[in-house]
Amino acid sequence: MSAPAALITGGTSGIGKATAELLHSRGYRVMVTGVDTFADAGLPEDVVVVRADARSLPDIDQAIDQARLRFGSLDLLFLNAGISRPGPIEATDEGTFDALFDINVKGNFFTLQKALPLLNEGASVVFTVGAGEGVGPAMTAAKGALLPLMRSLAIELAPRRIRVNAVSPGLINTPAYSKMGVSREMIESWAADVPLGRVGTPADIAESVAFLASDAASYITGDNLIISGGMGVHTHP
Repeated sequence: MSAPAALITGGTSGIGKATAELLHSRGYRVMVTGVDTFADAGLPEDVVVVRADARSLPDIDQAIDQARLRFGSLDLLFLNAGISRPGPIEATDEGTFDALFDINVKGNFFTLQKALPLLNEGASVVFTVGAGEGVGPAMTAAKGALLPLMRSLAIELAPRRIRVNAVSPGLINTPAYSKMGVSREMIESWAADVPLGRVGTPADIAESVAFLASDAASYITGDNLIISGGMGVHTHP
């Protein structure tokens, strides 16, 4: 019996890279996609890296073709590719709006559509959802579209025993913050707002994705796992 196979979009840095490394260490065959300098991603040698822009259907086709060629089928599809463009409505232009929906929504939708023939019975699909309110209306809308999409797919794919879930990271120290000009010191200062007292790491999310992909989560579908260190949790009398 061959080792399980995983395809991770947005897998050359941050959460995607950490998940690729963890799954590889647990015996998975792993392919990642990305648009950054993927040759320097520092991933294990036998992790397959494919350059693909999540908003490009031809790029998605190429990635799925590579997965079919290398693996034949998939046991996990981790739809992690996404961008962050926080900002108020007044500062959101058409290009920003389109990029948010093309990558975070359209890219995830068509990657799953094209990967469907490769997904084994009992496979797992996981979306990265993340940021909620407070990051601007366009980004909130793009990320918010993923939860009803995920739940609808969980019902649609249940006859094939394909489980569809989401992870919603809280404050996680990833390269996305440095790209937005946020310093490491500022990120660490935010730990005071986290009930568990620390900023999360990509490895925290990777462990959750690995759990959702495992047989231990075989009765979980249509769910959104919030990994936030307790941020957003409120007590009620």
